[in-house]
Amino acid sequence: MIADFWFDPSCPYTWITSRWLLEVEKVRPVEVRWHVMSLSVLNEGRDDDPEGDPEGYLWVPVRVCAAVLREHGQQALGRFYTALWTRGDDRDEQDWIGSLHDALAAAGLPRELAEAGTSTAYDEAVRASHAEGMRLIGGDTGGHVGTPVVAVTGADDERVVFFGPVLSRIPTGERAGRLWDGTLLVAGTPGFHELKGPPHEEPRLRPDGA
Repeated sequence: MIADFWFDPSCPYTWITSRWLLEVEKVRPVEVRWHVMSLSVLNEGRDDDPEGDPEGYLWVPVRVCAAVLREHGQQALGRFYTALWTRGDDRDEQDWIGSLHDALAAAGLPRELAEAGTSTAYDEAVRASHAEGMRLIGGDTGGHVGTPVVAVTGADDERVVFFGPVLSRIPTGERAGRLWDGTLLVAGTPGFHELKGPPHEEPRLRPDGA
């Protein structure tokens, strides 16, 4: 089963969801396939700035992700995304913006791909990928959704698409598998639209005990 995963690389909660999916791969017959989406694109035209990014810095990492995907493929994008968030234990939340060269090197990719972050050469690719995720989740027809979006093919060949789940901790092992099973059950129920839990906690970027 393919789990298509649309993500903005700047979001810590999305990072946690992505690590959960990699845990799911270990205990369920699931393969993650990476796609970019953009909070900058999502929030275009809004009167407020929910991400607090008036200078547009959030364009930088997603452009580099799009460049990695186009030039080096799915596995390279997965390695690069991991490197963005796992280089060092003491960096502050935005340190990766100034360390794209290091992340590319850690992922075995050319450091010069970082130049895509300040170019518009990959903006069309970012927008097209973002639009595909939004089309699947119906985000262009009303309710506000964000990053991440996950799409899988159900047993009846119908697409099961959902936003999130938004997590502040990374489930591991069979706990990750059970959450996957439950998420597919709920999201695949005809007429299902939304389920929410308690308010967000601060994200824990590593599994408990790691």
